[in-house]
Amino acid sequence: MTRIDFRSDTVTRPTPAMREAMARADVGDDVYGEDPTVNRLQEAFAARLGKEAALFVPSGTMANQIALRSLSEPGDAAIVARDAHIFLYESGAGAALGGVQFNLIGENGAFGADELREAIYPGDDHFARTRLVSIENTHNRSGGRVFPFERLREVTELARARGLLLHLDGARLWNAEAATGIEAARWAEPFDTVSCCLSKGLGAPVGSLVASTRARMERLHRLRKMQGGGMRQAGILAAAGLYALEHHVKRLADDHAHARRLAAGLATLSGVTVSTPETNIVVFRHAGAPALCERLRARGVLMSALSGDAVRAVTHLDVSAQDVDRALAIVREEAR
Repeated sequence: MTRIDFRSDTVTRPTPAMREAMARADVGDDVYGEDPTVNRLQEAFAARLGKEAALFVPSGTMANQIALRSLSEPGDAAIVARDAHIFLYESGAGAALGGVQFNLIGENGAFGADELREAIYPGDDHFARTRLVSIENTHNRSGGRVFPFERLREVTELARARGLLLHLDGARLWNAEAATGIEAARWAEPFDTVSCCLSKGLGAPVGSLVASTRARMERLHRLRKMQGGGMRQAGILAAAGLYALEHHVKRLADDHAHARRLAAGLATLSGVTVSTPETNIVVFRHAGAPALCERLRARGVLMSALSGDAVRAVTHLDVSAQDVDRALAIVREEAR
């Protein structure tokens, strides 16, 4: 039985062309900064985001956490949207590793300038120092929502005016680009640090990057080493990331189309409620979501139960329109 895996936008295996690029990678010791393929990836990524430099790391969680620690001190407060990945899905690392507390605001992954203004703690020794704002774009938990661009500009301008630093959790930033036509560099421009994932919709097997200034790279590099992220001949992995940046960004529009196809099919089912997705994540409501996901798994369709009545399905490089149709047929039978 061939599985259709909607649990995340990571692929089962690299494409043949990506595997060929990995096999041919020129490698060195990245701990010493001597892996030429890693260096090319970092330079290409920084250029795509309009930043001075970038650092290759094993995972998106590490990318977020070293960025967070580079911008803060223990005891500081970070303002983030409710259900942000950096707060909800990173094993409490912000508190455990960085001593940072989170101030949660907004709904569905976004918030406005007025909400931000109210969330900044007074400059009084009784309060934690509000040090930074972190924005996740697109926002995973809310179904891949794009943070509205003009609202983002208002929020970041206020943060700057109040002396706050800015981090962009752009694990799926390329999806925001594909959905809006606004280039990633424009989304990234106001931020001190930007993390992006290569192993989400871009289809690389491993890796994320953090982009920032050259001055901040020394701190980020030390934090990467401290958290065990220094790798040796990492060019084998970086080659996949380079291939993904060069060949898989524009095709994200296909994933978005497949997500809309899936949502449209789900909307015809009795007992299911679903909204039109903005990007590649479909969240639909169905009573007994965990049990439904178990029945689907038994038939080769893998989805994630977010709660007792919510299911998440993510489209990606391994999911075709035909896969969506086959999955819909199975959901139709099991969701009765």
